[in-house]
Amino acid sequence: MHRVLVTGASRGLGLAIATRLAADGFTVTAVARKPSEALEEVIAATQGAIRFEPFDLTEVDVIADFVRRLKREHGPLYGLVNNAGIGTSGLLTNMSQAQIEALIRLNTLSPILLTKYVVRQMMVAGEGRVVNMASVIASTGFNGLSVYGATKASLVGFTRSLAREVGRVGVTVNAVAPGFIETELTSGVDGGGLEKIAGRSALGRLAVAEDVAAAVSFLMSDGARNVTGTVLTVDAGGTA
Repeated sequence: MHRVLVTGASRGLGLAIATRLAADGFTVTAVARKPSEALEEVIAATQGAIRFEPFDLTEVDVIADFVRRLKREHGPLYGLVNNAGIGTSGLLTNMSQAQIEALIRLNTLSPILLTKYVVRQMMVAGEGRVVNMASVIASTGFNGLSVYGATKASLVGFTRSLAREVGRVGVTVNAVAPGFIETELTSGVDGGGLEKIAGRSALGRLAVAEDVAAAVSFLMSDGARNVTGTVLTVDAGGTA
């Protein structure tokens, strides 16, 4: 049974992705600093298909040890979903250096390092799937999200180049770019802002977390065996 690691899996998109992959028959390792009540309920309902592993992904110096321990205790990974991230907003000129560094550490440095160590297992096995969670902000921009947008754009570049590096050994690397979705990450959008964004989309609505999970599910499936180095946008046509 294929094992997939999903970061930031205690709530929001990560929880929806972990739940969908477990329903698809994958064994899921859900990673977050601590479990949420919602994740604990899903773990109980899936009867062992999802296993929680506590880890603070900002502790980049021990990511390698974390990956080695997971392999030793549970076996190699087939899939990796780099979903964990923070969406701190603010005008660049008003953001502290500490805020900027925190965004880059969790949104960019951490997934790159985690992928480095996980993809080694995939290369040895001759198969594997990496999915990086980007954002439409990486290509459209948004007022007050310049640093966040930079971190997500970096994941798109990372995705395309890594796909070239590991494709010949059977590993695919793709990104999913959600639009605005009602999660904790978008809770800072001003009142009525999400409704305006939905009204401008081609379908007149917002995508939901389950839509993003379905996109990840496809990229993990056999049907996506020849899909790599691409970005799958899930935004109800907001960027159409």
